[in-house]
Amino acid sequence: MSAQMPASPTMPVEQHAPEVRARFMTRVYALVIAGIAAFIGMQVLMFEFGFAAFMADLIVQTNWLILLGGFMVVSWMANNLGYRAQTRGGQWGGYLLLIGANAVLFTGVLYFAAEIDADIIRNAAWLSILAFAGLSFIAITTGKDFSFLRGFLMWGGILALVLIVGGVVFGTGLGLWFSVAMIGFAGAAILYSTQQVYRSYPPEAEIPAAMNLFSSLALLFWYVLQILMRR
Repeated sequence: MSAQMPASPTMPVEQHAPEVRARFMTRVYALVIAGIAAFIGMQVLMFEFGFAAFMADLIVQTNWLILLGGFMVVSWMANNLGYRAQTRGGQWGGYLLLIGANAVLFTGVLYFAAEIDADIIRNAAWLSILAFAGLSFIAITTGKDFSFLRGFLMWGGILALVLIVGGVVFGTGLGLWFSVAMIGFAGAAILYSTQQVYRSYPPEAEIPAAMNLFSSLALLFWYVLQILMRR
């Protein structure tokens, strides 16, 4: 009987031994949790030093849809940077950029939410985390292939940006149903991204994998927050 060839470091983690898969996913979710903790820490500092109030005033004076468009573009750019980085330092730089950009873009909206009702932020966070955990579990444990969502996410993202630009140009709001649709979009992104992380990423790509999942979670949190603020 011939000896089994060792798994290549560049092979997707799904093709490695169970202990390698478990270690990889544990590191990925530990990095996501660390990103959430860093995000919260940045928010505390920005509220403490008045930057949150400044961003809230900026939203009032301009159009919050511009921030929303910037949120999507920056997330894409940071993820692209982290995935293409050839060094660990470059990957960490991309992740820190992603967390920092999200913290800046979120802080004005979180300021408004806190002014309405402090419970809104806590409820939106818990709903987002529970949904993220449930969708992640489904993506990892199910035998269903979610690769078909790639086209939906690509064209859905383009359509969302077009609607946002249209809202800025014509001065119209996007309404409740846009937020509901984007929650569905974020849920699809979590399913697709989680399965791609497990099936396509090599064991040493835990930082880009965490960035991918952090972006999807941030997108979900943003729109859950938008809906709860409409109550």
